[in-house]
Amino acid sequence: MNRDYSYLINTLSKWNFDLSEEKINQLDKYYELLIEKNKVMNLTAITDFDEVIVKHFADSLSICTVLPEDVKTVCDLGTGAGFPGIPMAIAYPNLKFTLIDSLNKRIKFLQEVVDTLGLKNVELVHARAEEAGRNKIFRESFDLVVSRAVANISTLSEYCLPLVRLEGYFISFKSGDITEEINQSGSAITKLGGKLKKPILFTLPETDISRSFLIINKIKSTPKVYPRKAGTPSKEPLK
Repeated sequence: MNRDYSYLINTLSKWNFDLSEEKINQLDKYYELLIEKNKVMNLTAITDFDEVIVKHFADSLSICTVLPEDVKTVCDLGTGAGFPGIPMAIAYPNLKFTLIDSLNKRIKFLQEVVDTLGLKNVELVHARAEEAGRNKIFRESFDLVVSRAVANISTLSEYCLPLVRLEGYFISFKSGDITEEINQSGSAITKLGGKLKKPILFTLPETDISRSFLIINKIKSTPKVYPRKAGTPSKEPLK
């Protein structure tokens, strides 16, 4: 392996988290598969190695700073090219991950990744968020649901909170100023059975990239009417 992972290793060390050489090798193979497949299908606009390390790998693994201790099952909803789910599954082999995406082409790519890396703790599901949230197998079954998907927090909460078990968590990866978004989403989160904790704001080390975690605790069961039918949560966010 000729690529330099010192930034990722040093960054994780600052967060009191270490990756073994084996796990670094798995991430490196994932990078190779991502770049190769990206030549024939649109997985990510970020392909430069150094940028992938910062904006995909370090960003995904920054969750180590806020991961609840009692988590055993994790769902990555709208996983796309596998972020944050695949880096998390590599870093936490003792946790069980379910990665859900609406595009079957991406699921097939991720299956190749899972098989090549030998990840035994990952299940891949092809489904829309609204379908997953109404599926009895998945509904209110996960200790933690994560998402790096680009959508407002009201919409994301309607997608994700139905999947979270009572007393579990939904953690949304966010960037930029989220003050207004938080102010507009409070009642929606409450309707869905969640309680928003104080946002965690941080900057990725050695960059000017500001990030934040919105952590929502599931304190009540989500009413059966949510999520609403396909397309509605994004077109008409709850208020």
